[in-house]
Formats: sequence, structure tokens, C-alpha cells
Amino acid sequence: MYDCGRIAIIGGGSWATAIAKIVVGHTHHIGWYMRRDDRIEDFCRLGHNPAYLMSVHFDTSEINFSSDLNKIAQEYDTLVFVTPSPYLKSHLKKLKIRLRDKYIVTAIKGIVPDENLVCSEYFHQVYDVPYENLACIGGPSHAEEVALERLSYLTVGCADREKAQAFANVLSSDYIKTKTSTDVIGIEYSSVLKNVYAIAAGICNGLKFGDNFQAVLMSNAVQEMARFLRVVHPIDRNIADSVYMGDLLVTGYSNFSRNRTFGTMIGKGYSVKSAQIEMEMIAEGYFGTKCMKEINRHCHVNMPILDAVYNILYERISPQIEIKLLTDSFR
Repeated sequence: MYDCGRIAIIGGGSWATAIAKIVVGHTHHIGWYMRRDDRIEDFCRLGHNPAYLMSVHFDTSEINFSSDLNKIAQEYDTLVFVTPSPYLKSHLKKLKIRLRDKYIVTAIKGIVPDENLVCSEYFHQVYDVPYENLACIGGPSHAEEVALERLSYLTVGCADREKAQAFANVLSSDYIKTKTSTDVIGIEYSSVLKNVYAIAAGICNGLKFGDNFQAVLMSNAVQEMARFLRVVHPIDRNIADSVYMGDLLVTGYSNFSRNRTFGTMIGKGYSVKSAQIEMEMIAEGYFGTKCMKEINRHCHVNMPILDAVYNILYERISPQIEIKLLTDSFR
């Protein structure tokens, strides 16, 4: 049976903190890279992340903190990347350690800008990490609910099922149920798209559309996601699985969803910049919308919801006008 070895978390946000809580509960030791030394100092003094999920307390004697990414990459076998996708490249530019022999797990629900690659493809193409050493975490899993130990279901995707199962075992607990999949690309793309659709749901909420229409929007979003996945990675998958549709539903409906919150503000009349400033957190779907639009220029999939969100966010089309056009395309 494959052994994940020593595990390190790369990132300091809410989802990174939630995953760290899960992993250290199983292993009782993790490495943890955070960019800012002052955050590390405050964390060690307070016993919790000073900026995110502050109710989650850690035994800091079980954590090896460092702001030196090379030190963490050198010392640990499994690296779990949980940084916002727009900043992944800038973090990795600091690396001098070879990643090929590491087990890389991405919990990033976004696309690497410029290259327009999902994270596993980026690690494979740029850092020569073989597919059997690349995994992803997907599924409906708000960090806030994981922190509260509310029952959650996660899927670990990896081309090597034994390695997927090994990491799934690390995540499993009384409140985390896990399963495995080989559909890494499909999981990553669905994780990006569900953020786009959650922004659409938020925009409609801000425009005072009701639950009846939200249900129609989500059902059309599932179909749109399925169409895209069939083109970009045509394998046998069940789009109704929790890692696809479940993640879409929780992101589109939950008040914990920052993408839905961002969309709601846009629907109420906020500009993109003012909504971003007021939220003080990154809505991955904003960046994902532009990347997916550019990717779909080559794939030519019928994606009216993606197009509508892109037009509102990047072409500054009135949400009222764009959503009216979208509603006319639904049946």
C-alpha cells in the first residue's frame, strides 16, 4: 500500500486551514508553508490562523511552519497546494526543489492564468510531474462547515488509484467521508465551472429572481458542465456524482459561497472592483470565468451561462439585460 509520507500544506487561507485541520488530526504532524512571517508568528502565539477560520484551534507543536517554500518542499513527500490559482505561479517561481518525485495534491478550484491550464496539467507540463504523482481534492466542501466538523464528502482524484486511496485514507474521519476517482481533469474543470455558475446564481439572487428560476439555472448549469466535460475530457462519468453536481449545488446555493456572494453584489449593482474590495476574499470564479471563456474559444461548446457571466464581469453588460437574454434561452 502506498504511503503518503510526510505531508505539507501550501497556503494560508480558509480552505488550506480546513485541510490542515483534517490532515493533522490524522498524522499529528504537518509542514505548513505560509508566505508571511508575521502570520506565522501570530498563529504560533494564538494557536489558530489569525486571518481565517479563527475558531479552529491547533496544537502548534504538531506543525512545522515556514515561509521558505524550498525548505518545506525539501522536507516533505506530499505537497498539498491550496493557494488561489492567480498566485500559484508566483509561489512556484521561488522553487528550486525538483517536484517530479513528490506527490502533488491540488485543492485549488481554479485555472492557472495565461497558460489556461487546470493545476494538474500545469504541474505536469511545466514541472514534469508524472500523472501518477498528481492528485486533486474535489467535492462539496465549504471550509467553514469542515471547520465545524459537519459531515462532508470529498473525492480524491488520481490516475494511480492506490495513491488516491492512500490520501483519501488520510482525509477520512468521523465527519469526512471519502471516495476516489481517476477523473482528475474532469474534477478540476467542474471545480472551476461551478464557481462561474455560482456567480450566475448570485447575480440572479441580487436581481431578485426567486427559487423557481434558481432551480432552472442550476439544472441548465449541470447540462452545460456535462457538455463541456464531454468535449474537453471524454470519459465515462456520472455528472450527478457529488464531486460534480454536489459541488455545483452547494456553491450555487450556500451562504458560505464567496462566489455566490460576489455575484449577489454584482446583481445588486456593485462594480467588480467595489465588490472585490468589500469582500476582502478572492472569488475564484471571477478569474475562472475569463480563463474558461478563452479555453472555450478553442472547444466551441455551447455555454450560454458562461458567456453571460463573462459579458457581465468583463464586457460590463448590464446584468438585467444579460440575464434577460439568458432566461430566453432556457426551457
